[in-house]
Amino acid sequence: MKHVIKRFAAPIVFGVLVLSGCGGEEKAATNGAKEDGKPKTFTIGVTQIIQHPSLDAAFNGFKKALEDEGFQEGKNVRYNIQNAQGDMNNSQTIANNFVSDGIDLIFANSTPSAQSALNATKDIPIVFTSVTDPVGAGLVPSMDKAGENITGTTDSHPDAIRKTVQFIDEQTDAKTVGLIYNAGEQNSLAQIEKVKEAAKQTDLKFVEASVSTTAEVKQAAESLVGKADVFYIVTDNTVVSAIESVVSVANEKKIPVFTGELDSLKRGCFAAYGFDYYDIGYQAGQMAAAILKGEAKPSEIKPEYPKKLKLVINKQAAEKQGIKLKPEWDQMAEYME
Repeated sequence: MKHVIKRFAAPIVFGVLVLSGCGGEEKAATNGAKEDGKPKTFTIGVTQIIQHPSLDAAFNGFKKALEDEGFQEGKNVRYNIQNAQGDMNNSQTIANNFVSDGIDLIFANSTPSAQSALNATKDIPIVFTSVTDPVGAGLVPSMDKAGENITGTTDSHPDAIRKTVQFIDEQTDAKTVGLIYNAGEQNSLAQIEKVKEAAKQTDLKFVEASVSTTAEVKQAAESLVGKADVFYIVTDNTVVSAIESVVSVANEKKIPVFTGELDSLKRGCFAAYGFDYYDIGYQAGQMAAAILKGEAKPSEIKPEYPKKLKLVINKQAAEKQGIKLKPEWDQMAEYME
């Protein structure tokens, strides 16, 4: 089937607090804790639930922010990097080990990672990113107030889901949306509820397929063929890790794939209202730098949303998934060739 897409709203900018200025290495050395009169070498425990490009980009942004604030890897900061390979038990073990090792700060990259870290310690500072619903996950009391030893950045822009649902409803001929997600991920459940809430004023219907591992993703996508007119993949760690499986089914059956983050466009999805995970990682890195320098406690740094929201369309994916592009979109969206 051919999917015709109409005009939609322009990208928006969501203003948020930017913490810490550019300090440089000398500032980090003078403001940081010292050992025997010398600048301390900080150890940061990095815990990530699974490996995929978005989370990797967030970590790269985190490290760059610290570098810009004078924390040079191998000189005055070192990273203990651990990946849970999608296993919550592994995630908790990693966090417990960090506490036993007495590291200086935990960087928790994903909702499960942050929950495990907070379960393990109420004392060591925790900075999270790639967390969809920090309040619902029990990490912070509100987006205006950090936890006692935890703060960070969310990967859920307040308008992203609403705009995506509106786009599907008003700009395509789709009637039924296929949702694939891991029901064991709290961040995914929160997003699915927001998708359904945003669709209450529309005639859209939903069909769902739940997975527990990446190996189940392709079969889940295939189970929705003939039922779903489009796929909408939220920022679910399990499904995003195997997004190529969804794309292969979508290309064969001419089903457009909308996603909740931009990195999946490079892997064959059609369109996303999103932001760069590198940027939210960078924001988190600025928070970590302020904490390590002693400029602020985690409880004094409000959680942050992504700063920018933009629509990006993958031209090649549009062709493969049966979507005709319109010239007027040139002023409304960024294109990926």
